[in-house]
Amino acid sequence: MAQVAESTASLRIMGDDLSPAEITRLLGCEPTKGEAKGDRIVGPKTGHVRIARTGMWRLEAGRCTPENFDAQIEEILSKLNPDLDMWAMLTRKYAVEIFSGLFLNELNEGFVVSAKTVRALGERGIEIQFDVYGAVKEPGEESA
Repeated sequence: MAQVAESTASLRIMGDDLSPAEITRLLGCEPTKGEAKGDRIVGPKTGHVRIARTGMWRLEAGRCTPENFDAQIEEILSKLNPDLDMWAMLTRKYAVEIFSGLFLNELNEGFVVSAKTVRALGERGIEIQFDVYGAVKEPGEESA
């Protein structure tokens, strides 16, 4: 089985009453992006305006080619307050997840999440959401 071609990962904390400044204070790190419910958001490329339906605090790791999910989680968590009581409070109050995009070049690719990474996320009550983007074959290409 081939290794997943590319991965992205970000920590997302979401809630209607979320204050990005308060989450930044608790975690001790500036987000990649933060917004409060009702904020006016202008798309940087399109200029399209939307209103934030909920609050979100997001911290992104660098893209990895090939996939290196463990390193991405370590990159994110190493920047944040390790206090497990604080994490318990956050996960009681907000939706807290790692969002990961997995990009395949082949029809069958895989990856392993280390026990260390599973433990670190579990201790903090962080769920993982994977979006998997399959290999796209050009018309006339054979399937494996």
